[in-house]
Amino acid sequence: MEKKLYVGNLSYKVTEDDLKDLFKEFGAVTEVSLITDRATGRSRGFGFVEFSSSDDADKAIKSCNGKLVQGRKIVVSEARPRKNSGHRSRQY
Repeated sequence: MEKKLYVGNLSYKVTEDDLKDLFKEFGAVTEVSLITDRATGRSRGFGFVEFSSSDDADKAIKSCNGKLVQGRKIVVSEARPRKNSGHRSRQY
């Protein structure tokens, strides 16, 4: 079963490739997404990494939470389900 992780407190210089390289040692990474500002295209300092195995994701959380990456201690936890804010579905 797949499991998605939240990765926060990232340096603005971290790339999706950097994240994939960091997490691939724990198992098969199926998706990496770095969240960027729509207006500037600049990283917002967090992203998501999805593993094909729940066990691999748990190992990554234990090993990487608090790890120093490009000068910052990153936060790694299981991603919470996205809330539907309704902003995009409003009709006027």
